[in-house]
Amino acid sequence: MPGLRYVYAVCRPLGAPLQAQLTGVAGAPPALLHHHGLVAVVSTVPEDDFCEEALRARRTDRDWLAATTRAHQGVIDALTTVTTPLPLRPHTVFRDDSGVRTMIEAREDHFRYTLDRLEGRVEWGVKVYARTGTADESFARALHERLSRHAEDVRLYPSQDAARSTAPGRKVLDAAYLVPRADSEAFVELVDRAKGESPGIRVELAGPWAAYSFTGEFTPQEV
Repeated sequence: MPGLRYVYAVCRPLGAPLQAQLTGVAGAPPALLHHHGLVAVVSTVPEDDFCEEALRARRTDRDWLAATTRAHQGVIDALTTVTTPLPLRPHTVFRDDSGVRTMIEAREDHFRYTLDRLEGRVEWGVKVYARTGTADESFARALHERLSRHAEDVRLYPSQDAARSTAPGRKVLDAAYLVPRADSEAFVELVDRAKGESPGIRVELAGPWAAYSFTGEFTPQEV
């Protein structure tokens, strides 16, 4: 069966080429589809695996989902080194290039506005785990206030149900921060200093990522 067009992200025209050996979902190299001054980063995937019926059947295949998500993320990470991408949801597929162009035209104003807002910015994720006690939550609130003053935007996510969590301790902060690239070093230093401030507290920093939490495209899922 013919392939479908898988879309990773929308961005501005690249100022530098992607890695020559980069591969994406299903082992296919990503390509650039230019339309109306925007670029959709795409690859061809087997219709047998990515049609609507196949994706529904794959919802419970955790290994397959994890592998495709890693491949999707790998392309986004590569894009983030050369541009500011607007990541789309994993498993966003269209019948052909014409379908991708139609999608761009339908959402062109949103894409341009969001890319302008995110230009030169990255996302940092911070989680705080505590043993017990209200003082621990006070620490998390104070840290969040400090970090928020060094970020242009913030997203707070609910703490994970303890029954589902594999991380030790109780999560008292789960936040994403939109930070200018030029300010990222100072932001990281601020988090690093907080790691030894309070006994019984663990502070985790992740990033820099493409600004997933600030695109309006989707809400990150707990892994």
